[in-house]
Amino acid sequence: MEHDPLAEAVLADAPPEILDGLPVPQTYVAAHLRAEDVGTFTGVDDKDVRKSIHVGRVPMPELAPDEVLVAVLASDINHNTVWSAMFEPLPTFDFLRRFGRDGGWAARHDAPQHVIGSDAAGVVVRAGAGVRRWRVGDRVVVSPVYVDDEDPATHADGMRGASQLAWGFETNFGGLAHYCVARANQLLPKPAHLTWEEAASNPLCAGTAYRMLVSERGARMKQGDVVLIWGAAGGLGAYAAQLVRAGGGIAVGVVGSEEKARAAKEFGCHVVIDRREIGLDGRVPDDPSVPGRRLGTLIRKAVGDDPHIVFEHVGRATFGVSVYVVGRGGTVVTCGSTTGYQHEFDNRYLWMRLKRVIGSHGVNLDELAAMQRLVELGRLRPALSVTYPLEETAEAARLVQSGRHIGKVGVLALAPRTGLGISGPAPVS
Repeated sequence: MEHDPLAEAVLADAPPEILDGLPVPQTYVAAHLRAEDVGTFTGVDDKDVRKSIHVGRVPMPELAPDEVLVAVLASDINHNTVWSAMFEPLPTFDFLRRFGRDGGWAARHDAPQHVIGSDAAGVVVRAGAGVRRWRVGDRVVVSPVYVDDEDPATHADGMRGASQLAWGFETNFGGLAHYCVARANQLLPKPAHLTWEEAASNPLCAGTAYRMLVSERGARMKQGDVVLIWGAAGGLGAYAAQLVRAGGGIAVGVVGSEEKARAAKEFGCHVVIDRREIGLDGRVPDDPSVPGRRLGTLIRKAVGDDPHIVFEHVGRATFGVSVYVVGRGGTVVTCGSTTGYQHEFDNRYLWMRLKRVIGSHGVNLDELAAMQRLVELGRLRPALSVTYPLEETAEAARLVQSGRHIGKVGVLALAPRTGLGISGPAPVS
């Protein structure tokens, strides 16, 4: 694919003064959705995202004073990419219109095309007049959390601000593109020992898992805790398993195949249970206590105790089991509901056994920096399993949509091949 001069200079590792002197292109290549496609899947059982994700040129937005323009070397696929492309639970154009009504710079986001993608690693090629900490030429990763630093609640916790948004999902100009636009308060330095695609695969899933398990706002995992991890071979589960092991806990993973069982063990699970052993096939069980009893028996037999924490993101198909199986005084921490948002559980097991449910969403920048320090120390490794070129973003998203992926699915943007971007030695762990 032919690149513009600025992109070519980035690929050639040109110095900052060269990057600063080259023009920003008026259009750029991006994976995007089109407003005209909303309604495509009405009444359709298989909402195949390959029909709604387009890769082509879109207009380059003007940069706000507190923003940076990043030449994206690599990105990846998250579940919110799949939800965006299915136009569920709501078309993301609804989010863009709502954001655009704030006026000012927010109005740019309300466009007939939505550039998606909530992770990115790349090089800063422009910085707005109000940006202080970042310069052209800096190698960065982008946080998936878009916050307003003028919102008072943001200063207690970046996720608490009423105007907090998921970048590339509830905002435009996301990471599955040759360029992306991010606020300066979304950036962290790229780990020097990682490739572009490895660096891009960490922020959303590893950051979310860190907040859920380790942060004071999550389950506050401690040494010796038994942690049940649903989907332990997926993007979130792969990082959860590593965090549990690194933190002195006991990771019990639930997966759906022998291949994923092997992967979950490689990611750090001490014990792996096939969900079919407990009678779960993806549907909501009529009585969650039935698979719950089976699961509890297997866990106690393997590790000698009930789970102290359940790492929950599957939702409707597993939530009732999670509440049942977590031990007395234990915690179910949840960040999503890929199988449905309406959860049913027997409240007796919650209140009479003193259990807690904690809702967790995203990751604030301090937590993300703490997670990335673990990466830089070699205590947490990228969960990347396969990488696609940007032109095949739709196929990459389909892999995640169908649940056939292991770990993270990467997407190369400007990077011409995998293995590039390493600028420092690997840590000695």
